[in-house]
Amino acid sequence: MENVLVAGANGTTGKQVVNLLKNSQYFNPIAMVRKESQLEPFKNENIDTVLGDLTKDLAHVVKDVDKVVFAAGSGGKNVVEVDQEGAKRLIDVSKMANVNKFVMLSSMGANNPEMMPDLKDYLQAKQNADEHLRESNLKYAIIRPGTLKNEEGKGKIEIAENELNKQGEISRADVAQTLVRALHDDAPKNKTFEILEGETLIGEAFEVAMN
Repeated sequence: MENVLVAGANGTTGKQVVNLLKNSQYFNPIAMVRKESQLEPFKNENIDTVLGDLTKDLAHVVKDVDKVVFAAGSGGKNVVEVDQEGAKRLIDVSKMANVNKFVMLSSMGANNPEMMPDLKDYLQAKQNADEHLRESNLKYAIIRPGTLKNEEGKGKIEIAENELNKQGEISRADVAQTLVRALHDDAPKNKTFEILEGETLIGEAFEVAMN
């Protein structure tokens, strides 16, 4: 089984990623959290954990890690330091540790932050982090969902490489499933995708997007 570090494991989407990995036959999750108080729920589930602050040195968090999912976020409070520079820090130490693949949770609109003035700073931070990942020489997948909602997942999405040219919503559950699907060796690598809720099973949707 491959060890997968989940940055932002205590977040709403991150928790779902960890649970999917825990129930997978291919992956062993390592939940990365910022505070000691956040460790216990994962330890109670026998999930490996590591303390890591995206604003500080992260070299220790990638020890024995095969792949990384970046699902962290500042919630709009500190987008440059966390969403941008924190992501860059984790990308850099992942490269030094020869991590096999880095799956980035980004955001629809990161291609063109100026189009959404209310979210411009956040989307610019995401764009900068995504660009750093592309230039890192790591194998990667960048997943850019539409507006996130907390409904039950359908396991079906609409996906396009680079841009869907439409807006919409998607459940965090389906985003989490997409992130985990992107970890697999047979999933596309070095690609950027936009995703919304749709009618195509997640595994099939990746295949369609690539053809």
